[in-house]
Amino acid sequence: MESEVDKQQGADLLARLIGNELPDEHGRYGPFGGCYAPETLVPALARLAENVYRYLDDDNFMAHLDSQLRGWVGRPTPLTHAAGLSERWGAAVFLKREDLAHTGAHKINNALGQALLAREMGAKRVIAETGAGQHGVATAAACARVGIPCTVYMGAVDIQRQAPNVDRMYQLGAKVVPVETGDRTLRAAIDEAFRNWVADPEGSYYLLGSAVGPHPYPYLVQRLQSVIGTEVREQMLSIAGDLPDIAVACVGGGSNAIGLFHPMLADESVEFLGVEAGGYGPGLGDNSATLAAGEPGVLHGSYSVLLYDDNGQIQETHSISAGLDYPGVGPEHSLLKAIGRVSYVTATDDSALSALQECCAAEGILPALESAHAFAGARDWAQQNPGKRIVIGLSGRGDKDMPTLSQHIPTPIVASGDAA
Repeated sequence: MESEVDKQQGADLLARLIGNELPDEHGRYGPFGGCYAPETLVPALARLAENVYRYLDDDNFMAHLDSQLRGWVGRPTPLTHAAGLSERWGAAVFLKREDLAHTGAHKINNALGQALLAREMGAKRVIAETGAGQHGVATAAACARVGIPCTVYMGAVDIQRQAPNVDRMYQLGAKVVPVETGDRTLRAAIDEAFRNWVADPEGSYYLLGSAVGPHPYPYLVQRLQSVIGTEVREQMLSIAGDLPDIAVACVGGGSNAIGLFHPMLADESVEFLGVEAGGYGPGLGDNSATLAAGEPGVLHGSYSVLLYDDNGQIQETHSISAGLDYPGVGPEHSLLKAIGRVSYVTATDDSALSALQECCAAEGILPALESAHAFAGARDWAQQNPGKRIVIGLSGRGDKDMPTLSQHIPTPIVASGDAA
């Protein structure tokens, strides 16, 4: 399969993407995307695609979703001027506060929209996967809101490092199934969720959490998450009187990044920076830097850029952040890199941890470890581009990461005599 894109092709594809002509009828973003699925799921995916295009263009459905986003999720989320980071970095830094959305991350935008869609389609139950747990929590909350039972698959490794979110899912009524196969992280959870969906494609709705997977999921998730970038565009014009010079977001599967980037792709003055998990370093298996180090291939129903070894086997990955620990990326991101509209870099575990601590000290905000990668990338970019306007997608709050943070950042013990 050819994935090379020349300059003229890139310009044409970008124009089609901005004009909502991509994905095409085959679910492709130029050379990427598509629908590579087991035969038993093809009718379910075709039915889903039909309903996605029906309901996302239905004024009544979208008005109801908008009312729920405002009244229950708490949208629009604020765009906060980060005065402390601005002074430190020599830039005008703004934070898009998805950490303040209901359940604590951007995931609720997608989960609520898909839960409402599942109800319209008559689903008897919802299946979901989760890595960092934020999508699982969001799905559990959204399903409780619309009255559909849900089951969440989560890798056993992630269950250990994201214990607070597991407890929240149980409290919200979800059934959480530990996945002990494969790498026991997000990839294994998606594998298991797909297997379960194959067993009951008619009665179950698979609520996929990121902009990955077979068509129509990448398009569906982008549409539901684009509320982020749409709000940022309006808020920047209101607050700063101009658009940002650059928008920065972390990239695992890529849902929060595509939600921030997509609505501003037509604005030629705006640059975009996606920050992947650099983990321990550049070695295969030491990171989750798919776009930085990967090659095209098929995973979870889509042709995109992946991490695999010389034998074509999907590579186990590493990131200190559970939500970025995935060997693939959404097909729209693969296209945006191929045509040069978005730049993608990496941030190591240590760099993300230092950026997290800096945000805590300068802003009184504890970001998720996923979001901390975006802060690390933005900090490096600001050093090379002083005086610019930077919007960072603060995709989630860091409460869920306390078990991990306590292992990597020792908490000082204050003696009783020193408390004063």
